[in-house]
Amino acid sequence: MFRHLLIIALTLFSIAPSYGSIRRDSPIDSLMNQLDTVIANREFYISAREEKIEAFKCQLASTSDDSIRYETAGRLVELYNPFNTDSAYRYSKLREEVARKIGNPVYITTARMNQASVLNAVGMYEESVEIMRDITAGDLPDYLKPFYFHIRRTLHGHLADYSAFRQQREENRILTQAYRDSLISVNEPGSLAHIISMADRLNEAGEYAEGLSVMEEYMHSHDLSDHDKAICAWTLAESYRNLGYTEKHKEQLLISSISDMKAAVREYVSLRELALLLYQEGDLERAYQFMNIAIDDASKCNARVRIIQLNSSYQDIAAIYVKTVKEQKRNLLWALVAITVLTLFLAIALIYMRKQMKVIASSRHDLAEANTRLNNLNSELKELNSELHSLNSELKDSNARLSDANKEIVENSRLKEVYIGNYMEQCQAYIEKLDSYRKSLSKLMAAGKRDEVKEILKTTAITDEELKDFYDTFDKTFLSLFPTFVDDFNKLLIPGEEIVPKKEKTLNTELRIYALIRLGITDSDKIAKFLRYSVTTIYNYRTKTRNKAVGDRNMLDKEVMKIGVID
Repeated sequence: MFRHLLIIALTLFSIAPSYGSIRRDSPIDSLMNQLDTVIANREFYISAREEKIEAFKCQLASTSDDSIRYETAGRLVELYNPFNTDSAYRYSKLREEVARKIGNPVYITTARMNQASVLNAVGMYEESVEIMRDITAGDLPDYLKPFYFHIRRTLHGHLADYSAFRQQREENRILTQAYRDSLISVNEPGSLAHIISMADRLNEAGEYAEGLSVMEEYMHSHDLSDHDKAICAWTLAESYRNLGYTEKHKEQLLISSISDMKAAVREYVSLRELALLLYQEGDLERAYQFMNIAIDDASKCNARVRIIQLNSSYQDIAAIYVKTVKEQKRNLLWALVAITVLTLFLAIALIYMRKQMKVIASSRHDLAEANTRLNNLNSELKELNSELHSLNSELKDSNARLSDANKEIVENSRLKEVYIGNYMEQCQAYIEKLDSYRKSLSKLMAAGKRDEVKEILKTTAITDEELKDFYDTFDKTFLSLFPTFVDDFNKLLIPGEEIVPKKEKTLNTELRIYALIRLGITDSDKIAKFLRYSVTTIYNYRTKTRNKAVGDRNMLDKEVMKIGVID
């Protein structure tokens, strides 16, 4: 019966919800690993862009030829525009100054369009519209018309997205379509700008499969730079998303994000969309990391449009996070139910074991009585032979019951060993240490080495070692309860004043003090006794740490008590 109860209990655990994730083998895994690697080496790509920028700066500073200064300023605008809009705008203004000095109207117009493009990126739409209003497409040379219509299409696209009123949105949407058509007409057929505009128009018209075909054919037949690949992959991702191909959508977002990172741009959208998708899939750690990178890059670039988009995404993220927490609570509830049922079965098993022990005791008593009767009846063997046969039969039955009971005892003993084995090992270790210590002292006393005994008694090496083991156990236990304690505690301190343990999964004195405070032990006297320091030392540690706190230093203890608490 006990074995049956154990099987039922184990079955309950097997059907409890699992917290592990199922590993999927797909090309997306490889792309995700590649993105992680590119992000880890992000500084290398950024340094390469900064070196290129620095080279053009040196060239600008070293020449007095206005034509060269004009072209160099233009290259700096191109390099800075997706990287740092403040610098891009500064060099676009410098380019206009040089153009006016040269006196070339086309140069001046180009520099003004550079400014409009940068203003559009930072969300200063009215200023951008004001500049473009003074420029007429018919007055431009053919090579500048694609740039003109690109700015117009992007500018009115943003105005359509962020206009406060429906009529304004509709007007800007119509203008966006018109300028997109103009952009297609002025770009050379088969060029990247022409293909992207075509795919964009097809997606806007709901012809997603056609847009997908146009974009894929171009990508497969051309060797693209990282920046161009990022743009093409993003366009493809939009087509796949609208067609409902989730895996392909995610794959193209990964390709676009990898290319953006390699191109060392800070004005992009793919990584943000990938983060939102990962939030929906439950990969919260990566989603949080990617969203932070996107926010940091948008801030450094001062790309206000992207910052607004990122801010608007937080509602979606919050909703997904709440949903995830609810699912985790539901899974935890199932686990608690399973544990409760198992506990009940174990209680029943213990009651059953106690009853079996009583049966065994009774069987032993019966066996003793039978042996007594057998000894008394030996002298009357001949007369009571038939009765002897009966008693022998009874004895066999008793032996059979005893054998069954002994089997139960063995099984129960094995279970007890499993339950208390670990506890006994710990106790035995301490007993052996104490006994070994006692024996060593006895030998020294017997040998008359009292001075050595005094020296041993003076030393605190053994106590220190045991304390070290005790603190190690405390650290591991506490960090298993609060695995993010160190990071969460350091967030409460001024940047640069973080407290970092020398080893992972351990705490230093300051962190142990606040670990005890987190556990509710706030009295400095108790903390001092626990850590074997003076009360003054503990007070100094706490005062020193409070001085590093962000905000009100007197609120540090209360903030520590919030660590690990789910709102």
